[in-house]
Amino acid sequence: MKHKSVLLEETIETLNLQEDSIVVDCTLGYGGHSSEILKRIKRGYLFAFDQDQEAIDASSVRLSEIGNNFTIIKSNFVYLKEKLKREGVEQVDAILFDLGVSSPQLDEKERGFSYHQDAKLDMRMDRDQPFSAYELVNTYSEGQLVDIFYRFGEEKFSRSIARAIVKKRATHPIETTLELAEVIKNAVPERVRREKHPARKVFQAIRIEVNHELDILEKSIKDALTLLKPHGRLAVITFHSLEDRIVKNIFKEVTTVDDMVKGLPDIPIEYQKNYRLVNAKAIVPGKEELAENNRARSSKLRVIERIR
Repeated sequence: MKHKSVLLEETIETLNLQEDSIVVDCTLGYGGHSSEILKRIKRGYLFAFDQDQEAIDASSVRLSEIGNNFTIIKSNFVYLKEKLKREGVEQVDAILFDLGVSSPQLDEKERGFSYHQDAKLDMRMDRDQPFSAYELVNTYSEGQLVDIFYRFGEEKFSRSIARAIVKKRATHPIETTLELAEVIKNAVPERVRREKHPARKVFQAIRIEVNHELDILEKSIKDALTLLKPHGRLAVITFHSLEDRIVKNIFKEVTTVDDMVKGLPDIPIEYQKNYRLVNAKAIVPGKEELAENNRARSSKLRVIERIR
């Protein structure tokens, strides 16, 4: 299984790792970022989170070839703080979130993430959870479908797509990815079908809803900020505008000084911020990476540092 980690060098560089750093990779996946981190923290320690057992099994082997100074925690990163506390860890030097669905998850058709391959509708990051894309597509009301397609997919044709799904499932349940993709395709104008795949935004929206991705992200980023030691850094790689907006807004909130005191030569301590942006703008992949890895095209990296 080949999985190319996005913005790998840029992420490792901006995390500013030392040999004894305590690091958390909140999205272990198939170990691309984690293995590079582990190479640089010979006297440090890595805690890695994932809820996908297949990814954990593959990464465990990969990381063991580098060192044994790591612990993999099978959990959603929404439980970041409490799981680390159980390990006796309350502050760390670096935290990473890579929010993309890993290539093996997309490529393994049984996972039901892809609209290019036929499989049972699934899209669960954690295969132990009972609620999947199948339940969503076949039980949500037309209004609920419109809402999630518009909010999480920014899909202009949410209404016609939701109406078509409800009409189709009235005869029999929509069971597979290609069956759903076909319903979506037939519900949008011909010109839209000729552009990007018409199912792309809807599949994204369903995946986000099934895994509660945006609610979890907001809480987890805020928790991660509180876990950083002074000079500790948090790096977040996003893959669509909804994720990026959440990260950007949280980072802005914790780094922007009140207008009332902004111009003062000495800002009173109670108005000073505890964090600073490492890069004013998001870091995006270079031409070389985009040529090698098409899935990197929408990725953005934002990095923040705790300063006191």
